[in-house]
Amino acid sequence: MTDSSPRPRPEVARNTWDELREPMIDPAGFREYDVRWRYPDQINLPGLQLLGLGIGTQMHEAGLAPRIVVANDYRSYSLAVKQALSIGLMQAGVEVLDIGPAVTPMAYFAQFHLDAPAVAMVTASHNPNGWTGVKMGFDRPLTHGPEEMARLRRIVLEGQGVERPGGRLTRVDGLREAYLDDLTAGLRLTRPLKVVCACGNGTASAFAPEALRRIGAQVIERHCTLDYDFPNYNPNPEALEMLRDMAAAVRESGADLALGFDGDGDRCGVVDDEGEEIFADKVGVLLAREFARAHPGAVFVADVKSTGLFVSDPELRELGARAEYWKTGHSHMKRRVRELGALAGFEKSGHYFIADPIGRGYDCGLRAAIEICRMLDRRPDASMSDLRRSLPRTWSTPTMSPFCPDEVKYDVVARVRARLEALAASGGALGGRRIADIVSVNGARAMLENGAWALVRASSNTPNLVVVCESPDSEDEMRAIFADLDAILAEQPEIGDYDQKI
Repeated sequence: MTDSSPRPRPEVARNTWDELREPMIDPAGFREYDVRWRYPDQINLPGLQLLGLGIGTQMHEAGLAPRIVVANDYRSYSLAVKQALSIGLMQAGVEVLDIGPAVTPMAYFAQFHLDAPAVAMVTASHNPNGWTGVKMGFDRPLTHGPEEMARLRRIVLEGQGVERPGGRLTRVDGLREAYLDDLTAGLRLTRPLKVVCACGNGTASAFAPEALRRIGAQVIERHCTLDYDFPNYNPNPEALEMLRDMAAAVRESGADLALGFDGDGDRCGVVDDEGEEIFADKVGVLLAREFARAHPGAVFVADVKSTGLFVSDPELRELGARAEYWKTGHSHMKRRVRELGALAGFEKSGHYFIADPIGRGYDCGLRAAIEICRMLDRRPDASMSDLRRSLPRTWSTPTMSPFCPDEVKYDVVARVRARLEALAASGGALGGRRIADIVSVNGARAMLENGAWALVRASSNTPNLVVVCESPDSEDEMRAIFADLDAILAEQPEIGDYDQKI
């Protein structure tokens, strides 16, 4: 017998007629060098249309030709976000060059390939599902920094967007092939490298395996089927969950190394042939050595989360290389690399900014992966673990991110910095080592007397702080430094739980 009684209707969010039309934008989504919101809780489609109008208005203010590359990552809602953004750009009188779904570095490449003055890439990067965002830039290979973001925020939130005629949308095909051709042209490995390619089911799944095969690598795919539900883990090659899965794949397959990519393909993580994860700053030192051999006296930039080896490594010193520590964040790093005429920049998070004559200066996880493979290829008798062991030994924490609300995180870091400065002035220590200096270019990096250090800064992208510690002497000292720093952080009531903790 069939039950014909009415079934309960599921609860759904309901909007009034006006709410379907009115823009909704959380001001906190405007960050130091891009925009990110929880969608649709913090921004709706009319809000994204208003953002597009703002970006287009800002283009006209900057005197740019009204043409912009627009693309989207592979998330279930990113196409809708891109379409709303594009409507706003067209309202501003801008021609939208829609290159379709892409990894972020493909969008940056398209600026050069199409000779477009601007880019807007719809991506939440490594943030989990439920987030959206836009990475935008007007001066290739640069992306918006704090000043440009502050102006964009005012245009959007204060209703300063200006509608103009002439807007249109042009679909541009063939960019995926052009991007892969550009990455791999003329490159071929001379020995068969077996490479685990881990993509976490993110957008890089459609690019990284093919790029590695094109240069002659034997590719073992790990979660390289596009799936915007991210059924295995959020693709973030800085997270231990992904690194440990990559290590398991290396051990299962006997691969020479594993290369992992984040959701929008602008970052790369590495695990060696012994299943040991190598944090990206250490890989950066290895690449800096490689680049400096061909370019003696080269200048490099490392973010403040990175290992002290950029300035203390004997091999880099012998090659006459010079390194500077700078603000964390892809826009800050790209800008500093160009200002200094540096050959490359490196972030502990896995961004590699490889400049002319090797790259174009923007962060590309696939370019980094190819250069890592080439580095191994030039040493037929060396393994990735051999290269790891060639570095002076240091002990580093992973990047840890305790929760701290967006609206207070910078004030909290300022209080922690003042606390560390007072401790240093009184001859205080972390982990039994006297604080020799506080580097405050980005948060507070406490430099200890033996070259160890501890960093606290505010995340630019999420409601978190960033905490990293390193010791050149022992794991026990590294843990002791973190324990003392963590005790100082515990004094701040706004700081919550860690995403991961040693």
